[in-house]
Amino acid sequence: MAPARLILASTSRYRKELLSRFRIPFETDAPHVDESPLASEAPAATAQRLAHAKALVVAARHPDAVVIGSDQVAELDGIRLDKPGTEERAIEQLMSASGRTVEFLTAVHVLSKDGPTDTSTVVPTYVTFRRFDRAVAERYVAIEQPLDCAGSAKAEGLGIALIAAIEGPDPTALIGLPLIALTDLLARHGMPVLDTK
Repeated sequence: MAPARLILASTSRYRKELLSRFRIPFETDAPHVDESPLASEAPAATAQRLAHAKALVVAARHPDAVVIGSDQVAELDGIRLDKPGTEERAIEQLMSASGRTVEFLTAVHVLSKDGPTDTSTVVPTYVTFRRFDRAVAERYVAIEQPLDCAGSAKAEGLGIALIAAIEGPDPTALIGLPLIALTDLLARHGMPVLDTK
């Protein structure tokens, strides 16, 4: 029997770069789901629901594949920091985070036709930002354009210069796909990363 296809339910280049570390052939498919949070939904619940929804949409199109869905939500003092969309909103998010700690919640969900049904997890990462003024935030946003990034700072890029400390169990979670957790989830779906067969 041929090995199952692996599909990443995302077109994010950051998630693709991370998944390629496993050296397993995979495809990508854009899930196109509504990412709006539900009323009174906790950030971790939003991330988990959307990771599951993305995996479900793509699995419906590829029923014989192993599908990975992922989503990330950022939170500061109970307030969700969504993808800013505009430069001004990105600057506002960064100024609110200056000198403070933002929690990034990254969910991953794996689906396959014959696999277990409860293979999802949420990985927290705590990012403490340096203190900086508006001019620094404006310069950063102008250079990196982090308009599609929850929290408005890309740790995998120039945004690392805005950060004082990162704490969490999985360094890849902050970039958008927690590979430590994903290793375990894929194994439960019969796709061990270091398969010796």
